[in-house]
Amino acid sequence: MDAVVRTPSRLAAPLVHRLFRDPARPPVFSEPVPGLVTWRGVRATATPDDVHRTAADLVHLAAERHAAPTAELAPVVDVLARTLLAIAEVDVTDADAVRLGPQDYARRLRGAVQGADRELSPDAAWFHDALLVSVCLHVLHHLVRRSAYLQRQLPGRASRIAQLVDQGDAEAAARHAERPQEDVAFEAEYAQWVARRHGWLTIVGVDFPNAPDRWPLEETYLSLEAEERSGGVGGAEDEQRTVLLADRALVDHERVLLRGGAGSGKTTLVQWLAVAAAREGSRIPFVLPVRRFAREGFPAPDDFLHAVRHPLADRAPEGWVVRTLLAGRALLLVDGIDEAPEKTRGELRDRLRRLLRVFSGNGCLVTSRPSAVSDGWLSGGGLAEEDFVELSLAPMSRDQVTRFIRDWHSAARLDEQSRSPGPRERERERSTLDEYEQRLLHSVRIYRELRQLATNPLMCGLICALNRDRAGSLPSGRKELYDAALEMLLQRRDPERDVLYADDVRLQQSTRERLLQKLAHAMLEEDASELTRERAVGILDAALPAMPAARAQGDGAKIFRHLLHRTGLLRERSGESVDFVHRTFQDYLAAKEIVARGRFPTLVDHAHQSEWEEVIRMAAAHARPEECAQFLERLLAPAPGLRRPQINHRRLMAAACLDHVTELDPAVQRLVHDRTKNLVRPTTELAARGLGWVGPIVLELLPDPGQVPDDRQALLLAYTATRVQDDAAIDYLARLRTRAALPVRTELARGWRHFDTERYAQEIIAHLDPDGLYFPVADTAELAALRELGGRPRIQVAGVMRAEELLAGLLPDQLTHLWLNAELPDTDVSWLSGFPRLRVLRVNPRLPRVRNVPDGVEITA
Repeated sequence: MDAVVRTPSRLAAPLVHRLFRDPARPPVFSEPVPGLVTWRGVRATATPDDVHRTAADLVHLAAERHAAPTAELAPVVDVLARTLLAIAEVDVTDADAVRLGPQDYARRLRGAVQGADRELSPDAAWFHDALLVSVCLHVLHHLVRRSAYLQRQLPGRASRIAQLVDQGDAEAAARHAERPQEDVAFEAEYAQWVARRHGWLTIVGVDFPNAPDRWPLEETYLSLEAEERSGGVGGAEDEQRTVLLADRALVDHERVLLRGGAGSGKTTLVQWLAVAAAREGSRIPFVLPVRRFAREGFPAPDDFLHAVRHPLADRAPEGWVVRTLLAGRALLLVDGIDEAPEKTRGELRDRLRRLLRVFSGNGCLVTSRPSAVSDGWLSGGGLAEEDFVELSLAPMSRDQVTRFIRDWHSAARLDEQSRSPGPRERERERSTLDEYEQRLLHSVRIYRELRQLATNPLMCGLICALNRDRAGSLPSGRKELYDAALEMLLQRRDPERDVLYADDVRLQQSTRERLLQKLAHAMLEEDASELTRERAVGILDAALPAMPAARAQGDGAKIFRHLLHRTGLLRERSGESVDFVHRTFQDYLAAKEIVARGRFPTLVDHAHQSEWEEVIRMAAAHARPEECAQFLERLLAPAPGLRRPQINHRRLMAAACLDHVTELDPAVQRLVHDRTKNLVRPTTELAARGLGWVGPIVLELLPDPGQVPDDRQALLLAYTATRVQDDAAIDYLARLRTRAALPVRTELARGWRHFDTERYAQEIIAHLDPDGLYFPVADTAELAALRELGGRPRIQVAGVMRAEELLAGLLPDQLTHLWLNAELPDTDVSWLSGFPRLRVLRVNPRLPRVRNVPDGVEITA
């Protein structure tokens, strides 16, 4: 089915005109739309039946041009008729409607129609809602065209509405025009290339003897969860945290800005979406890594393929990309906006926004690290139809970590079975992998440090590989984990894979690591996410004279080839540039090089920039005690050239570094405490949430919750402490558990997913007053723990779970209110009939509509 419904204005405008009387005078701002409809009032010239016939004409007109559910057109007509009749019921003036824009105005009308969810299947409901947006666009165009007053008072909105109608007409014509045969042939070749190129997943660290370097994406892809936050105006209890399946984000939203930390799976999601679109033929995917054109600027459509150095660029038919965009068939996957220099991001954004404005109707996903762009960064200047839905990749849940570990070991067993020479060897290897899998699952469950590391696919992949590589002996900290990974990749990778003579370069781990540090440091200093091949060779040539052991092995070009092919940390792009397989390794190696060179002033100069946070933390971890003490003192020193928020950020970075330091002068520790203690008295929710990234040290700086009488201040403390992902926070939060205020209890319940399930359940969840409180469950472990506590009457499903899991975990004699705040794999909720006391089903409106709701259960949004 098409992503949007386009109805040509030459056909839609006469139908919309039936709904409104020509006013005797131009409408003014105070005059509501209901007074102008044809079926109401003393001057009525039509009836509700006439509106129903108009709705039928609109539905059938759209059905002829789109893949509509033809068997369900009659109920769609009924719902659309009631929705159009709501024009006379909602309290919206003509000017208000124009300000809202077609999407928000459609949403307002849709909200006035009750019970439609039960009448339409998910496909029919989607078709109705998409058609309603199109109809609302033509309604607003009608209002503007007949009112010179609106044209004068809202010229920007009036122009934009006319532009949308013109674009829709052009796209509708292009969409249904016959495509040139050369386009059809090239698209088939292009889709095959996308499936081959992006259909493989490289999990950094999966390098044990004779193992492959990559895995089929279909077998190893883990469907991650994405969060959308909204509300919060009336307090914490009003905020909605909607949990969606990340790979379905573009099914429900045309434009998405997806935030995620290093290793969270953003690029893998881009691969998955590209392959899925190529195989289904629903969209033409354009994978656009920002690093490819960060300095040149966002490419024009005709330059998409050349800008990313696509091997088929010279074979694409002339104008093919533009024709694809005009037809609304493109899927733009803009990966890594944070990898553009900060000073150029605004220009990249503006060019992308202009392109989407000209070629509307195309899907677009933009990915970024969380702090690289601000909230609303991709909004359309207040125009709702241009806004991006903003989602954040959620940390992997306990269930997802368990599944990842099991899938990883299953894939490893299959690979080993294909390589082992005989049945005895295969059985021995299978038994060994079974043992490692069970030991790792046990370790992740009981060791807090390991549990905190296993929160994204990159770290899980490293942990699985290291667990096997080290026979179940795992490092416990982040620095130690990366050290072990580098040892595996740089020192043991080739010998244990029996790759001994791939080239004639023989370098020790320390030498390889220092050379890689040079490349990582150059990328950091030049604010680049990749280097040209010539630049990389030049850096190595400059470093070799000071490294006799490496110089004796060859020149910079030879050493470059060795590092590229034999370390597993670098990758080459189209033979022209090189980057690290993951930004995390680049930051880690750059930090080591800065410490080796003693370039701490450089760190201080950049400590107020979010993209340097990981480098600064790891530099503090590698620094010697005296160096670290001086570095932290510089971070705390006055900085006349910076604004107050930037100074505060530097000081909080000093506090965050304490969590990574092994040895430090107690006087410096006290200085950090003294200079930062007043920064942890947040006055806003955003500031309170942001303090959590500082780490456990912040708990020592926060005031005693028992000495805070005000519930608002207690709520801010809860915001901070629930985001300090260390079990020490449970002791702090336990002193807030008796608070009666619902917002405080809500925040304490939400914090469950950040901590050990059983301990948090016993020390926090069990003590919260259940009156009016929805208890969130994000995975089956929390569901089971809540069941052990005797269940609760109000439950919020805050993680993606199957119906059978919910049936097994919820107590039928307890449940009275159920809040679905996460996407269900199956929207059929007839299984709720097994809960006789259930009275209210609260469904987040951003989720797909549920069906087969049992009788007697009230549905609310």
